[in-house]
Amino acid sequence: MRNISSIRQNPGKILAFGNYTAGYQTILDFDYLCGKDAPSIAGIVTVSAKFQKFFWGNREVLIPCFPTAEKAKASLGSIEWMLNINSGRRAFQSTVSFFDAFPDALGGHIFAEDVPEIHALELYKRYQKQNKTLIGPAGVGLLVPGALKLGVVGGVDWRQLEKNHLMTAGNVAVLSASGGMINEIITIVATTGHAISFALCFGGDRFPSTTPRDAFLAAEADEATSHIVYYGELGGQDEYELVELITSGKVTKPVVAYIAGVIGEGFDQPVQFGHAKALANNKSETASAKRRALAEAGVKVANSMTDFSKAIKDIPQNEKPESVDATSLVGRKASLFSSTISKESSEGYEFVGAPLQQWADEGDIALQITSALLGKRPASQKTTEFIRTVFLLSVDHGPQVSGALNTIVTARAGKGLVDSLAAGLLTIGPRFGGAVSDAAREWFEGVTEAKTPEEHVESYAKAKKYIGGIGHKKYRLGLPDPRTARLAGFVDELPSHRYYDYAKAIEAITSSKKGSLILNVDGTIAALMLDILEQEEKLTEDELRQLIDADFFNALFVIPRTVGFVAHYLDQKRLDEGLFRLPNDDVHLA
Repeated sequence: MRNISSIRQNPGKILAFGNYTAGYQTILDFDYLCGKDAPSIAGIVTVSAKFQKFFWGNREVLIPCFPTAEKAKASLGSIEWMLNINSGRRAFQSTVSFFDAFPDALGGHIFAEDVPEIHALELYKRYQKQNKTLIGPAGVGLLVPGALKLGVVGGVDWRQLEKNHLMTAGNVAVLSASGGMINEIITIVATTGHAISFALCFGGDRFPSTTPRDAFLAAEADEATSHIVYYGELGGQDEYELVELITSGKVTKPVVAYIAGVIGEGFDQPVQFGHAKALANNKSETASAKRRALAEAGVKVANSMTDFSKAIKDIPQNEKPESVDATSLVGRKASLFSSTISKESSEGYEFVGAPLQQWADEGDIALQITSALLGKRPASQKTTEFIRTVFLLSVDHGPQVSGALNTIVTARAGKGLVDSLAAGLLTIGPRFGGAVSDAAREWFEGVTEAKTPEEHVESYAKAKKYIGGIGHKKYRLGLPDPRTARLAGFVDELPSHRYYDYAKAIEAITSSKKGSLILNVDGTIAALMLDILEQEEKLTEDELRQLIDADFFNALFVIPRTVGFVAHYLDQKRLDEGLFRLPNDDVHLA
């Protein structure tokens, strides 16, 4: 088992598996009250969300979520601990996936009960050899005051943490088979004027990955621990191993113990109590037999919880534990939604991390919009230059196109700016301006799935579908679109451009069949934006996929075209030509 002193010196970060809002919040409250700079939970493996919201003191923070441990590794780097809240049937696989992704991790805690025993044995066998500190199953974890709270040990309410002085290290190690009882014992230790050095619940299943023997040896080796308080139960042979440790001199520190389950001896047949291990199959496994064995080895054994509390009170006290100021945790209220884009501060309004006055001083609207689209300032000026160029080339493509025409018709009907603009924007879709995201998805999936351009084209031909980003009504081979020629200049500035190369390979196939099936401006924007985000902004494939799913690429058309639609609206208001009506000659009346 990991040395407790080393955990105090370097508690490390936690990756959680599963959803348990209250359990995770109490860890963040512990971290905050201990004076840490940041939460120890660095991420959560779950498919329920991209982020989960928690309190850090009285303000809210977002903890990133990942679908797998491997994805968490790619984003977070090194992690020291696992907190596994998954169900018993999923505990084994998720634990293995954690240590496969983080082979240098120190250990973890498995919260679930009913982990199949074959899985529990395999976990013990596999990770004991690797010297991992794996706690559970069927426990509540490990708590080292001021350093690490790995689980719900110590309680799930910050008031319990504050009341029991769990931010300040004491001299009493609390070790228990029962998750419910360990918190009761921690409270007894605190109310009798003591503080714990650490608390560990090895769990009530038959095959815990950290045994009572391991925990006792850790307490013996811990310089801060002077006394051990132990809560055991009927069933199993653990207490006889503890007797051997004490009588052989491997554990020399005073021990106060209580073994629960004497009532089970009043039944004719063995009775199964709450935990899987709490079943006395023979006389040596009864609570009475274990109490006698421990007492003979010199342990102060209590025969009731009242006596147990008195024995704990008699433990010599260290200095009085320090209190912490927890007033900032009072009256917290969760927000209705989160925003990382803007806020009001003492300097006025902030937008993407900077006051609006600073943006005005910088004088670069393209940089501001690029930052807004990415949610942060771009790492490369080339990204801003490309988006600026896209905007300049996309602001308007004439009054005949669907969006401008709808804006004009609505304006001439006497409607206002917002109505007219909305009418134009609502025409954007797969046939007008909304193909940038479709093209991005096609180039991305083709490249990442290693699909050849020929396979890509053939699959669309068989499905009788158009390829997004391919084809133009006006431009063709021999008559290139000047906009795409201007954008293509960015290719030479990139160290690699696999998405653009893929799109051009598609064009070579389609244009050989029909001259108008060229790579159009939507397809060019999509391909080059993918390459720039990958090369200049260092976005991963997962991050690119998230942007595609969020319709990021269509924003490159919507934003500049909004300006064009507003210009057409104002133009019509200046001209004031009245209600527009199509002549009968322009309508085919069947």
